[in-house]
Amino acid sequence: MGIAWSVLGSPALRLIDSETAHSISMRVMRGFGETSAGQNMLNALYKPPEVPIEVFGKMFHHPLGLAAGFDKGAEALMAWSAMGFSWTEYGGVTRYPQDGNPKPRMFRANRHRALVNKMGFNNPGASEIRKRLISRKSEEKWPKTPVAANIGRSKKVPNEHAADDYASTLDILWDHADMFVLNVSSPNTPGLRDLQAQEHLSSILSSCNKVREMKADHKPILLKLSPDNGDEEILETVSLCLASGVDGIVATNTTIKRPAPLSTQSRKAFSSEGGLSGRPLNSRSLEVINMAYGETQGKIPIVGVGGIESKETAWEAIISGSSLIQLYSALVFNGPTVVSSIVRGIKSRVRESGFSSLSEAVGYKHI
Repeated sequence: MGIAWSVLGSPALRLIDSETAHSISMRVMRGFGETSAGQNMLNALYKPPEVPIEVFGKMFHHPLGLAAGFDKGAEALMAWSAMGFSWTEYGGVTRYPQDGNPKPRMFRANRHRALVNKMGFNNPGASEIRKRLISRKSEEKWPKTPVAANIGRSKKVPNEHAADDYASTLDILWDHADMFVLNVSSPNTPGLRDLQAQEHLSSILSSCNKVREMKADHKPILLKLSPDNGDEEILETVSLCLASGVDGIVATNTTIKRPAPLSTQSRKAFSSEGGLSGRPLNSRSLEVINMAYGETQGKIPIVGVGGIESKETAWEAIISGSSLIQLYSALVFNGPTVVSSIVRGIKSRVRESGFSSLSEAVGYKHI
């Protein structure tokens, strides 16, 4: 099935610690996946069908993208596109370089199809990533598919100055993404989730809007929600987004909640601090998608993420209100064939349901 499957889908990777396995996968994608031969092979093996949808004024080949966290430093953008993702979100990126939390900080729970990470926005910082992306564009290694940047707060910046921190990173990366996701909901930076309080969030959104107003082009700004907030708090946040000119919602980030462990491995993973992603997150993610769609009445697009691993979970996210969807954990557990498998399933569901286009299916449950 090719080198991408042999690495990303290899059972051998499950015998080594998760972060090392991820590093090996990234090394292959950064090397082989960025060459023209590698991209041709990936395309031949994994290219999904077209299920086009227009979102944020851009045409996507289909709704499925790679979620933030996999390619933190925007090192393999061409590879993800060649593997069949219709869009990619790099990051999280912070204004200042940071090492993240001490290792070990990434754990698998295979029987749950779940990951736990407490990475802590490890990245080389916005200025270094901008240099990489300038170089990538000059070498004509920029994908033809949309690219999003995920922005987080620098660990050393206190919450009182978070608005300036987010705005600075947005300004630095403005020319190097098609849209931006403000991450105030990761559980892995101390105090970060406090930024979801209305006064902090209003300040952050206002500062980022000011940066955008100074630019020649209008690019979408999205907010990523926490699944751990209460329903009322989520609705308040969505309402603030509408009032503040936010262009879209990402539902959801990882959760600090844990299911009952099914094995020694999952007991160890779930005892670690950090955010859980994958299958156990799916039900809460769907609840948040439904709430956000109901509150916005479909006025702004929703990106559904959290436990999307099959055509069934993808379709449920779409009819609940997601115009776009993302995955991360499913790539780890299912390998790269998961992309075309899900997209083929979505295409079949559109046809079977009698819709003339995918956009007709978005939020259909609410009709």
